[in-house]
Amino acid sequence: MLGIVMVFSSKMCFRQLMIQLDLSFCSVLFLSVERAIARHEVREIEQRHTMDGPRQDTALDEDEDVVIIYNRVPKTASTSFTNIAYDLCAKNKYHVLHINTTKNNPVMSLQDQVITNENVDFTILILCYFRFGVKKKPIYINVIRDPIERLVSYYYFLRFGDDYRPGLRRRKQGDKKTFDECVAEGGSDCAPEKLWLQIPFFCGHSSECWNVGSRWAMDQAKYNLINEYFLVGVTEELEDFIMLLEAALPRFFRGATELYRTGKKSHLRKTTEKKLPSKQTVAKLQQSDVWKMENEFYEFALEQFQFTRAHAVREKDGDLYILAQNFFYEKIYPKSN
Repeated sequence: MLGIVMVFSSKMCFRQLMIQLDLSFCSVLFLSVERAIARHEVREIEQRHTMDGPRQDTALDEDEDVVIIYNRVPKTASTSFTNIAYDLCAKNKYHVLHINTTKNNPVMSLQDQVITNENVDFTILILCYFRFGVKKKPIYINVIRDPIERLVSYYYFLRFGDDYRPGLRRRKQGDKKTFDECVAEGGSDCAPEKLWLQIPFFCGHSSECWNVGSRWAMDQAKYNLINEYFLVGVTEELEDFIMLLEAALPRFFRGATELYRTGKKSHLRKTTEKKLPSKQTVAKLQQSDVWKMENEFYEFALEQFQFTRAHAVREKDGDLYILAQNFFYEKIYPKSN
C-alpha cells in the first residue's frame, strides 16, 4: 500500500493530527488539520480557558507545530510501523485520518495537489513544500528495504495476500507460479524493471524520476535523502529506526520501542506463501543495471542510517541504549543583568 501519516501539534486545534495518504511519494505524514476544524477547536478551547482559567499545557504552543511526512514504500514493513503510530495516538494525544488515492496511484495530479493543500493544511512532497509553502518545514522520515527482498515479497503478496486481511482477493490470485519460475521464464512481474521503485519514491515529482535506470533520478534521490529527510531506516533494522525516532521525537513516539518489542502488531503484516528465491535467481537479477542502481541507493541509505545510529546509541550486552545528552550551553552573550 502507498501512503502518508501526519502528526500535528498546535494550540489551534486537536493538539495533534495524523493523516495517511496512499501515494508513492509520501506515506505517513504528521500534519495540521483542516483550517475550518482548527477555527472551531480554537473557539471551544478559548471558551473553556475563559471558564477554567489559564491553560497549563505550555508544551503545545504554535511554535511546536510539527509535520512529519513518512514517504511509505510498499512492502517495507510500513504497516507494522504505521500501526505503532496508530496505537500511540491516544496516549500521546494526536489524531489519525486515512486518505486513499484511486488505485493507489503513485503520483498525485497537479489539481489534486492543489485541492488537498487547500482542504488539509499540509504539503505533499518536497516539491509541494516549495510550491505551496508552509510556515514550518515538514520533517521527512522513511524506511526502505533490500530491493530484491522487497520485490519478492510484493510478488507473492499480489498472489496470496497476507495475514492482515486474509480474505481479500488479490489481483494475481490463482497464479501459482513461483518467483524463481517467473524469472526463469522472463515474466513481467519479476522483471528487473520492477525493482525501480525506491529511487523514484525519494526522487520526487519529476518525470525523469520514473525513467527506469536514470542516473539523474538516483543522484536526486540520494540528495533528497541526505538534505530533506530527518531519518531513513531499513526494514532489516526497523527496531533501531523506531528507537531513534523515540529518542529524537519523544513528543510523538514515546513508548514506541517498547510497543514494537512487546506488542502484537510488531510484525503485523506477513505475506502468505512467500518462498525465498534461489541463488541462481538472485544472481540473474543482480546482473541488471536496474538492480545495481537500486542496490547502490539501498546501500547508501543503510550506510547513512548506521552512521546516524552509531552517534546516537551504544551497545551493551547485546542491547542498544540511547546516549544521554552530551553537550551543554556556555558563553551566552549578551549576559542578562
